[in-house]
Amino acid sequence: MPRIASVLLPMPLPEAFDYAEPEGLGLAVGDHVTVPLGPRVIRGVVTALRDGTGGNRPLKPVLERLDDPPLPPGVLTFVDWAARYAVDVAGWPLAMALRGLRHPPARPDKVLVLTGTEPARMTPARLKVLAAAREGPKSGAALAALAGVSAGVVKGLVDEGALAITLIEPDSRFPVPDLTLPPQSLNASQQACADVLGDMLGEGGFQAALLDGVTGSGKTEVYLEAVAAALAEDPDSQVLILLPEIALTQAVMARFEARFGAVPAEWHSGVAPPKRRRVWEGVAGGQARIVVGARSALFLPFRKLRLIVVDEEHDSSFKQEEGFIYQARDLAVARAKIEGALVVLASATPSLESLFNAQSGRYRWLRLSARHGAAQLPDIGLIDLRETPPEPGRWLSPPLIKAMTVTLARGEQSMLFLNRRGYAPLVLCKACGEKMKSPDSDSWLVEHRYTGRLVCHLTGFSMKKPEACPHCGARDSLVSIGPGVERVEEEARFLFPTARIAVFSSDTVMDAAAARALVASMAAGEIDILVATQAAAKGHNFPNLTLVGVVDADLSLRGGDLRAGERTFQLLAQAAGRAGRHEKPGRALLQTYSPDHAVLQALKAQDRDAFVEAELRMREEAGLPPFGRLAAVIASGPDGAALDAYVEALAAVIPNAEGVEVFGPADAPLGLVRGRRRKRFLVRADRRVDLQGFMAAWRARARIPNSVRVVIDIDPYSFL
Repeated sequence: MPRIASVLLPMPLPEAFDYAEPEGLGLAVGDHVTVPLGPRVIRGVVTALRDGTGGNRPLKPVLERLDDPPLPPGVLTFVDWAARYAVDVAGWPLAMALRGLRHPPARPDKVLVLTGTEPARMTPARLKVLAAAREGPKSGAALAALAGVSAGVVKGLVDEGALAITLIEPDSRFPVPDLTLPPQSLNASQQACADVLGDMLGEGGFQAALLDGVTGSGKTEVYLEAVAAALAEDPDSQVLILLPEIALTQAVMARFEARFGAVPAEWHSGVAPPKRRRVWEGVAGGQARIVVGARSALFLPFRKLRLIVVDEEHDSSFKQEEGFIYQARDLAVARAKIEGALVVLASATPSLESLFNAQSGRYRWLRLSARHGAAQLPDIGLIDLRETPPEPGRWLSPPLIKAMTVTLARGEQSMLFLNRRGYAPLVLCKACGEKMKSPDSDSWLVEHRYTGRLVCHLTGFSMKKPEACPHCGARDSLVSIGPGVERVEEEARFLFPTARIAVFSSDTVMDAAAARALVASMAAGEIDILVATQAAAKGHNFPNLTLVGVVDADLSLRGGDLRAGERTFQLLAQAAGRAGRHEKPGRALLQTYSPDHAVLQALKAQDRDAFVEAELRMREEAGLPPFGRLAAVIASGPDGAALDAYVEALAAVIPNAEGVEVFGPADAPLGLVRGRRRKRFLVRADRRVDLQGFMAAWRARARIPNSVRVVIDIDPYSFL
């Protein structure tokens, strides 16, 4: 009987397309196929099959069934759910689920093997190479390094036929976790939390837990035991650990290797494309049982996912802001529910949404209130910059400089924290007042003194710093306003000329290898002062770091972001938490012009509960998350008149729905980006409202001009 295959394509299309199944092809849901789409041949995935008799129009046939592992049913369900949640087309999350298959398989490795032919002339160096080659096939570089000789010695043996080049397929196996290895020693509080997670896994089905522990309390050791329990439960079970930063990956990988004797599979943008394909296939085949990765790892084709851990669950890096827009923390909970798995959200400063869910009983609330071992939480002090300001043109106050001097004298480390990249956040002309901006954008250019360039961190635009003002032509008139980490480093080098100083930011640490090297150098005591952005403010463990100085504690409190207070508390608590994580006591000093601000007072008193209570009360009164829901509509276009006409038409057809308020349209704070004008609506809805249904119905009421791009952001984190 002929059948019709619904094929979803990884493209921005509104639905799956129907194709005829050729006789004998034997398709199944989840199969990868190629199909015609206009003049092109496209890869897609079969999402449904039905009886094809009685159709009233001929269908194009499926061209080919591909040999790639089929997508499991849970993945297809998750793709559909994610699209509906984000009010977007299902092709986008499908593209993420197929991302690993975009990369070609790893090419065979060139290695050298013994041929049995003796060289015409034997030397001590050649003897060493031949002895090393007897240990097994190795690359030429590896043989030379092992034998301690030059590459020319190895090449000579190849030329004389003593060694031959051969190709071998790269090892595609994943190491099997050793569940017989002993766990870390847990204190009573850690053991109690680990036992609860083990019981939840034993009960089976979807469950959620919030692992809420102060910095340094040993949350990782607790969830490692949950991983062990999940893997022991079933030989086919798989585990996913989500991390917000690539820089954290290597430290976590090392912890897993120490616990299970096996390195987990790694998934993030820093992994080479052929290896990413290997990981994708290993996950689909069930060989990769532990995966540590960034937010996109949620879309991997797990066969039997039993546990998801979202480490640093509060981190805003889990929010995907471009392309397919989603919050990985929320999607992790959804994927666990679809798979019938346990999801553990771990943080020292949980998001208010997660705390609310824990307080209301939706999540099991597990708390670790003390640091592990002898370590104590750092003392936190506020430096009132109104009373003890820095010297003119400087950014470090006398009390902070004095504390750093004492710390250095004791042979201990300091960290200066400023969550602002570059040398200065603003460059302006002192002759005419012109602010240097990115072309066709409203964002300021940030000076980077290391490279001598002005950079837009929004669009990526970069230019050499001009000698004259582009606006008025005045020479040597461009001045730097405000500090970035490079400027703070410059000041630290002036104050402490003999200290070993390094900068940790995404501009200085370009990839996972560089991050790993810098973290290792800091942990080994090879750095005296680390100047850092938020890249170093979470997850890292520096034994000799006893002082953290926050250069501008008021920075993230500025602006109209509803999460400003929450983000500031989280970020500064995490930064301060880097100090005193071992036997030596630590302290954190926060420079501020607003020492009486509720957030800073809560930090000083280390009274998170009081801050959370006040913040939740404010949110409840305003009907904001977690007591209400938010969505944003961002419309952009190159033609201001066409954009205005569209947003006015959209405003005129807002559905009449109880419990929903729509604000706007208004100019976005960044009203021009890459030559496109931008307008915003903000939607606030009661929790009982079907917000996604409202947004989808509203968007459908106004035709979108070809020149206008519309983005819907459910639960927006950025208000730019």
